[in-house]
This record gives sequence, C-alpha cells and structure tokens, in this order.
Amino acid sequence: MIMRTFEVYGKFGRDIRLDDVRKAAAEELRLRSGAVINVIDPSKSYQPQMTSPDAVCTIVKRSIDARGELKMVYTVEACRASEYKGEYKLPECQDVSGAPEVLVAGGGPAGMFAAIKLINLGLKPVVYERGRDVRARKVDIAAISRKGLLDGNSNFCYGEGGAGTFSDGKLYTRSSKRGDIREVLYRFVECGADRSILVDAHPHIGTDKLPKVVSAIRSLIEDNGGEYHFRTLLEKISRTDDGDIEVTSRNLETGETAVRSFKAVILATGHSAIDVYDMLSASGVTLEAKGFALGVRVEHPQSLINRIRYRGQWEEGMPAAEYSFAEQVPDENGVERGVFSFCMCPGGVIVPSSTEPESLVLNGMSNSARSSRWANAGVVVSIEPEDVPEEYLQYGPFSSLRYQQDIEKKLFSFVQASSAQNPFAAPAQRMADFCDGVVSSDLPQSSYGPGLVSAPLHELLPAGVAHRLAEAFRRLGQKGMRGYFTNDALLLGVESRTSSPVRIYRDRDTLQSPDMPGLFPCGEGAGYAGGIVSSAVDGINCAWAVSRYLKEGPSPARPSFEDLFDGDFGED
Repeated sequence: MIMRTFEVYGKFGRDIRLDDVRKAAAEELRLRSGAVINVIDPSKSYQPQMTSPDAVCTIVKRSIDARGELKMVYTVEACRASEYKGEYKLPECQDVSGAPEVLVAGGGPAGMFAAIKLINLGLKPVVYERGRDVRARKVDIAAISRKGLLDGNSNFCYGEGGAGTFSDGKLYTRSSKRGDIREVLYRFVECGADRSILVDAHPHIGTDKLPKVVSAIRSLIEDNGGEYHFRTLLEKISRTDDGDIEVTSRNLETGETAVRSFKAVILATGHSAIDVYDMLSASGVTLEAKGFALGVRVEHPQSLINRIRYRGQWEEGMPAAEYSFAEQVPDENGVERGVFSFCMCPGGVIVPSSTEPESLVLNGMSNSARSSRWANAGVVVSIEPEDVPEEYLQYGPFSSLRYQQDIEKKLFSFVQASSAQNPFAAPAQRMADFCDGVVSSDLPQSSYGPGLVSAPLHELLPAGVAHRLAEAFRRLGQKGMRGYFTNDALLLGVESRTSSPVRIYRDRDTLQSPDMPGLFPCGEGAGYAGGIVSSAVDGINCAWAVSRYLKEGPSPARPSFEDLFDGDFGED
C-alpha cells in the first residue's frame, strides 16, 4: 500500500477543518480537483463517510506548536481508496473458561495486556496480584501520605493496574517498533479512556480516571473466562518433570499457602519486586545487573512552565504546558552520562512511592484536568553497571539494586533524624541552592503531601549524580528554557525507580528463560520495558510467545524478537 504522510496546520483550540485535510491529501496523492476524500479522525466516535471515495486519510497525531503563533499540527496518513484496508479493529476475545491455563504474575500494564492477548489466542489467563484491587488500594495509598503507614504489598507501586495507575497514566512512547501500540491505546478506549489518546502526541488518561479503566479491563478478562487472585504472593516456582511450571503462592490475608501447576508463566511483577529476584536467583534463573537512573523530582510553579513553553502566549483555558529534555553531561573526570527528564506531570503532584520500610522513593502524577498549581518531573542521571561503586560488585547481578537501595535508605535515614512528623517526608532543596552547594534556609510550598525537610541533596546524592544534575539545570537556564533555572524551583529526593536495576535474562527468539522453559520474564520488572505502553506491548509479545511455545513445544525455530533487546524503550 502506498501511504503518504504529511502535516496540516489548524487554529489553536479549534478542531481542524476537514476540507483543509482533504485539500492537502489531494495534493499529496495528486488527485483531480474535486476528488472525493474521506477523513477518519479516531478521536471522534462518529466518522462521516462519503460514498465511492477516491482516497481515505486518517489523522494519526495531534500536537501543539508554540514556536511562533500558537497552532495545532495534525499528522495525516493518506492513500487511494483502492488501497485502504479499513479502520483499525481490536482483536476479538473468546470464552477461555476451559482452555489451558497460563499464570500471569502481576496485574500491571504488562500483566493486563498479556492476559487479554492470551484470551485473544484461546488461552486462559490466571492473574496473581500481590496488592489489592484498585478501589481498596486507594485506602492504602492515602495512609502513606496522611499517616506515614506503608503496606509493603499495596501502595503506589503494587496493586491492580501497577505503578502506572497512580502515576498519571501517561501513554507516550517512541518504541513502536516493538509492536503495534494501537492495540494498547484502542483497548484503553474500549475500557473507558477518552478517545483523544488515539491521536494526542502525548496521550494521557489521568489518575482520577484510570481506576475505572483498570477495573473495566479486569471485567473484560473475567467475563471471558480469566481469573484474578488479589493479595496473592509468589513464593516459589519450579519446573516439573512433565514440563509444567509449579507455583507456590501465599494468600496475604489468610496466610494460607497453595501449590498450582501451569503450562506457562508470564512473570510481570514490576520494577520494585525485589523478593521476586531473590526467589528466581534461588531457583537458578539467570539474572544480570543493568543500568538504571537516579536523581530528583523537580517542581516548578505551573505558571512558570506555561510562560516558558508557550513563550508568553498562555491564557486561561489552555492545556498545562509540559517539557522534556535530554543532555549528555560529563562528571568532574570527563565521563559523560545522560541527564534527562522522565514522567513529566504538568498540573500534577509528587507522591511517595516506597515499597520497602525505611526507604524513600518519589514519583509524580496528574489528574486528567492537570489543574494543580505545580509542574513536576523526574530529572535523572543514567547509572551504568560500571558506575556502581566497587564495594557493591560482591553482589553480582544485584550490584545495581543494592546500590539503589542504599541511596533510598540514606535519604530515609536523613528524614528520621529530623523533626518531620511523617516518616515519608522528603529531603528538599531549592534549585540554585543545590547547584551552589548551599542548604536552603527556607522552602517554597509544594504539592508533596507528607511534608518537606530542608536537606543538602548535593551531599546526599552520589557526587557524580549531583554534579551532572547541577550542570544540566544551569544549561537549561541558558538555552531553550530560560527561566527554568530558578531558586523558586524545588528539588525533592529521591527519584530512583525509572526502570529496574536487574534484568531477568530471556532468550531473544522465544522470550523464555533458558534456565526454566515455560517461564516468560516480561515488562519493566524483567528489564524489557520502561513505562505503561512499552510494558503493555511487551505483555502482548510474551502472550504470543506463550502461544507458540504451547503449540510447537520448547525448542523449534521461531521468528526473532531481537528488536525487543535494544534497550531503548523511548518512554516518557
């Protein structure tokens, strides 16, 4: 099919004129004057159609251009009607009540979309989730901010929907070569998300709307014969003589232990499930240390980010502005590492995301309206395995993880030595003070609920991280985002869970652990994804791999999944 891709510009704040799209499409396809052209806008539930069209064009992306006068930019794909294959349709679900059972360990994006794809493929997913359902989970989350009480199995990271449910629901990814991301976005829409995510350049659902969407996904899985088991913790896995995977689990409410066998296991337990890594290591599954990222949450007044990004053109009613950046910054020895923004939350709040006692981890989230007074983003430095101090090398594949843990514990201990009322209060420092190596004498207001403690983050963070962050902040203030470098901006520590510091090794072709055929490491926790969409796509790919494994056996030749191993997840 010969597809032409082009851009059409429209007025900011208004839907694009379809005649403008038709005119541009006619020029791109070199059609006669007056050609009949249908325009498909996936963000609209109703698509007006003309009979006997000469061509069909589809709006695939919509973004804001603020470089001059504000305008909307629409990316459009067009082809002749004879070559058009029709609108995208989701794969159909079927009743799998009596089908072979596959365990899906983890109810986050990778687990949910693996479960749905298994249903599409005629297999029964049995989902084990250590946390609570999304409604009960809200109570546990509130207790952290209000009372300083942490449930180690139900929090901002664990529970139905995974970490993404209460960290904003951003769906932006550049990892489209890993799979068709439309399957993820359209499924979210089917389950209640706004259709705008199908075309927005940076699609976003919102923490206030995600719980209903996640619940609807569970209903879809259960209505088609799948099972869900909450508060169910994996304790042991092993391969039986007949080739099944035997799983020992414990109910966290009753304490009862159960043993159950499955034809295959998709392991999608998330980037914080340290006990799972320990369990796998004890079972002889190969693990390896991998890079991660470490830094701070940076919080500005949203009005300042609006002024910078809209170049002074922001008015009431416009979307809250967002930003992203990536820089290569050397340390004092000249070794360069990436410094980049992650999970930017316009009109958002900062939240505590610890999963273990006596550790401090932060994240950010926004509701759908993005109406908070603050903007926040993780600003982090890439940490490669060779950057980990020598004393951690004794831990082998856990070297990066132990390093990450010790930094999180260090910041928690600093807070405990202060007079903070909430143990999950955050060490904080004004941006210019951080760069100058000065403890802030006072702190601005913040969205962070548990409270703040003035701290020397420039000393608490590793020297190479602090040095690179300071250099990046100064650079941003000098180019591109003038006004970003300001003492009105607040840094809070620590942002350390952008990705897993451990990779569960899997075969490139089969996506299985070579040490345990039938075990499919999946998503962020396995080290093969970096956010909601890339995790969901990896879940879909693992479900396909399970289907092939069960049909063909453990070792025939299969199409390669090599693109899943390049390490660039491209997710914000």
